[in-house]
Amino acid sequence: MIMKKNALMLIFTFLFVSLNAQDKYMTRSGNLSFEASVPTFDEVEADNKNVTALLNIKTGDFATLALVKAFKFKIALMEEHFNENYLESDDFPKATFKGQFENFDMAKLNEGEQKHVLNGELTIHGQTKKIKLYPMLSIKDGKITMNTSFKINLEDYGVEIPSIVKGQIAEDVHTVLNFELTAKI
Repeated sequence: MIMKKNALMLIFTFLFVSLNAQDKYMTRSGNLSFEASVPTFDEVEADNKNVTALLNIKTGDFATLALVKAFKFKIALMEEHFNENYLESDDFPKATFKGQFENFDMAKLNEGEQKHVLNGELTIHGQTKKIKLYPMLSIKDGKITMNTSFKINLEDYGVEIPSIVKGQIAEDVHTVLNFELTAKI
């Protein structure tokens, strides 16, 4: 009797966890890139292809995490300066966003790519600021695609650019996110 009861509890727990997991879509290979180039100077851009993102389709909650050291630059010296002098990645190893989609409805994603509103908090360099994003979402073959771009002002996040290179790096950094989220099992 006790063994049957334990087996039933185990099956119930497994089903509950499985159903709950179906509410979440995620990726560990999202793409986050940025560009802070200024005309006539070296291209300042980097790419991070290992960004984690999680979307709860029941609540519209969304979160993402990017390891700062995972950004790759074309010029190795830029990558070194980025990590050591600007973003101080040993002290601030990750950038995060936590937010919620306004009026999120999974059923509407079947109608094709649509613009959504995503309110949340972006944390970079130990500083957190409220931001509003306008991502495009769609679903195809059971995968949710999310794309958005926005600007980040470095000063807002306490990132100091030395005066010697200040004119060579844009104050507003153009940032692009691309995610393909799959159901979490």
